Amino acid sequence: MPIDFHLSESEAGTRAAASGFAQHVLLPSRSEYLKHSDHCLRFQATQPTYAAATAGGLLKGLITKANGGNGGSLVESTIMVEECYAVEPSAALTIFATGLGLTPLNIAAKPHHAEFLAPFLSGEGSPLASLVFSEPGGVANALEKGAPGFQTTARREGDEWVINGEKQWATNCAGWDFKGCDLSAVVCRDVTEPLGEDEDPKSKVMIILVTRADLDRSGPDAFTVLRHISMPGHTSVSGPHVKYSNVRVPAKNVLCPPGQGAQVAFGSFDMSAVLVGAMGVGLMRGAFDAALAFAKKDNRNGAVPLLERQAFADLLSGIKMATEASRALTWKAAHALEHGPGDYDARRELALAAKVYCSEAAVKACTDAINAVGITAYDLNQPFAELLNTAMVLPIFDGGNVGIRRRHMQQLMLSPTYDAWAATYGPTAQ
Repeated sequence: MPIDFHLSESEAGTRAAASGFAQHVLLPSRSEYLKHSDHCLRFQATQPTYAAATAGGLLKGLITKANGGNGGSLVESTIMVEECYAVEPSAALTIFATGLGLTPLNIAAKPHHAEFLAPFLSGEGSPLASLVFSEPGGVANALEKGAPGFQTTARREGDEWVINGEKQWATNCAGWDFKGCDLSAVVCRDVTEPLGEDEDPKSKVMIILVTRADLDRSGPDAFTVLRHISMPGHTSVSGPHVKYSNVRVPAKNVLCPPGQGAQVAFGSFDMSAVLVGAMGVGLMRGAFDAALAFAKKDNRNGAVPLLERQAFADLLSGIKMATEASRALTWKAAHALEHGPGDYDARRELALAAKVYCSEAAVKACTDAINAVGITAYDLNQPFAELLNTAMVLPIFDGGNVGIRRRHMQQLMLSPTYDAWAATYGPTAQ
């Protein structure tokens, strides 16, 4: 098939639907959640918006067709994320975080896991899912030999697994009432037997599915929120510091047994890396549109429109070019991850590149827009400060660029079989 950057009929339909949803459902939620000053109350105020997304089939679209959903391509997902992030990123992230929480099941679910997906396929209510990965002490170095490893542990006791430990930053994990969400994919370390001296720490990493019913059955102290975290951006999103205390789940809740958890967790983050790239594109688009609108109505009491000022035009054209380049990289990474060419490592490198490049470009674009507009951008009635506050997290969440994403790119380049351009041209003949 020839290279074609035109949207297909399906992709164009996704863009139109996402744009309408962003304008008519997500955007009005902002005025509602801003009525509250507490971060956690803002999160709860978005539940009706989330329920509307559920009723509209958006959650079902986060699940692959193989698992009973109607999810489209990863390229379509990037289009949807961009449209939402260009309008109202905070309320959107809660929805997309459920998608991340369901991604391990999209990758690794077996037929007997269908019961865990059922609430998200029903089109009813406001079920939340979460990929519960990060920990208070960080996880960037948790799989090094000799390191303490994940501090959230699981121990096999008969036909049950018992989970203990603390997690932080897992979006949606506390649920709407802060007593636990509908479904958590908890990444933890098996401590049933000690790690052998020469054993790879990855051999102990597993993913266990924990439902709200499991938490309730384990007792009132099994799940606690230790602290709600307030953030400068995404001010209606919940990703608190939580604690699991002797949470008991049946053996059937194991999604990935010890030794398979790390691969599926990182595979989930490979897919989300592309979507973070799309988040960056949406924010860059928002910064450009806001700066352009400002230029059209304000001349700073000068003799000519702002766009005739070279300094202003240079900054604005730079934002526009960065947005176009980032979108092209994101679409390429999304297509390559699903279709190739190249082996998985080659395709994965583009996903990592999209996350790193677009997230950092978004921060620069928002800063450039502020510099172009000048002191007026510092007014909270303008969108620029919030755009920057939202963009700041993109390089450091979903696997920090410095601690995780660039390191993963380094590991790929260190491989003796590294083929730099395989994801673009196909494998190089040896």
